[in-house]
Amino acid sequence: MEPRNFDGDADRPRAAGAKQTGRVLVIGPYLRVRAGGSDAQAEGYAVRDAEARLDEAAGLARAIDLVIADAIIAPISQIRPATYIGKGKVEEIAGLIKSLDVELVVMDCALAPIQQRNLEKELHAKVLDRTGLILEIFGRRAKTREGSLQVELAHLNYQRSRLVRSWTHLERQRGGFGFMGGPGETQIEADRRLIQERISKLEGELKKVQATRRLHRAGRQRVPYRVVALVGYTNAGKSTLFNRLTRADVQAADMLFATLDPTLRALNLPHGGKAMLSDTVGFISNLPTQLVAAFRATLEEVLEADVILHVRDISHEDAEAQQSDVDAVLRQLGINPDDSGRIIEVWNKIDRYDAEHREELLNIAARRPEDHPAMLVSAVSGEGIDALLNAIEERLAAKRTTLDLSIDAADGAGISWLHRNSEVLAKELHDGRFDMTVRVDETKRDIVVNRFDAVPRLSA
Repeated sequence: MEPRNFDGDADRPRAAGAKQTGRVLVIGPYLRVRAGGSDAQAEGYAVRDAEARLDEAAGLARAIDLVIADAIIAPISQIRPATYIGKGKVEEIAGLIKSLDVELVVMDCALAPIQQRNLEKELHAKVLDRTGLILEIFGRRAKTREGSLQVELAHLNYQRSRLVRSWTHLERQRGGFGFMGGPGETQIEADRRLIQERISKLEGELKKVQATRRLHRAGRQRVPYRVVALVGYTNAGKSTLFNRLTRADVQAADMLFATLDPTLRALNLPHGGKAMLSDTVGFISNLPTQLVAAFRATLEEVLEADVILHVRDISHEDAEAQQSDVDAVLRQLGINPDDSGRIIEVWNKIDRYDAEHREELLNIAARRPEDHPAMLVSAVSGEGIDALLNAIEERLAAKRTTLDLSIDAADGAGISWLHRNSEVLAKELHDGRFDMTVRVDETKRDIVVNRFDAVPRLSA
């Protein structure tokens, strides 16, 4: 669908033809960018193209099978406290809703409860803001018990401030000792208390999830397996890349938030070592704070990861802005997106370019600083995957110690322990002894040095 500008009578959309019920109108109420920049820039987000933003909002609506009647841009000079957009635009949109027989309006912004309620009264249609839309998508995508808990917690925190708007029975006057306040106040407080009790219960259950994850991480450290986490903008191709690297069958589809629940699989490295690869939920611009907080248990896999692969859809027209959005979320999590020792930038979907444009991308990547390389890959065709695996192995190796040792060939238990607890790089038999070169985690270094009289290998 071609997004259209909606800025006055001159740009009024076409009249509706045959009416269709159950349709959605997507509105992009975007602030006009002034010369001095914008609030988005101040918060670390890039200023994104309005049409790209509207197209993304329409994609979010389609992700839950909504039928889009139209998608329009409604530029505003300032945010109105009562309705977010100006009175004139509210009237124009109301007329459009009537002509298109629309039942739901999606506003691509974060609305305050009072703004949402006022818009519904003026437009005579249900209004859903960006946060509510993303919560709805997450609610449908969550399949595991943990994912459902996290989504419910985020939804309740969002809904708690919107009781007056959405719960129509609260307008009923109740009997009893409700002397203070107006009709419905006692019912509202009772419902808020029930919601708070449910929130407290969910938070307790999620703490148990966090404890379980800590036990799992401790178990992986004893093996030891390093963790590599995939992060990136939603629909950047993380799940497809995950499947390519691990030969797994995680759902991968060309839609926003195709996968939600985190997945861990073993990753085989080029020289025989192993790591754990974690696929996480995709990020998006203006990710609701309720979701960042609720999904912290899941995102701890990213916080604890030894290497983070920032997967980018390099073919997307808004690739730079998407990178800025992901970097902003990483900062919210306490991760420095410029940490070159931990983060590898992966430019995915190069299969969408012809040979000439692909060569241009290679030249751009070659001019990047050595400590901030970009790995060009196609998760679909497999191009660049071997180079990416080598880069992952090099980053993991940088945090491990390489040791040389000699062990009696008859010491089967010791040799077996080394194979289980270290990465064996070389092993040769000489005069009844194995000369071995192993790479170990710092937690195992002293054990290997003391038990096998190993010595660190000097750098070349």
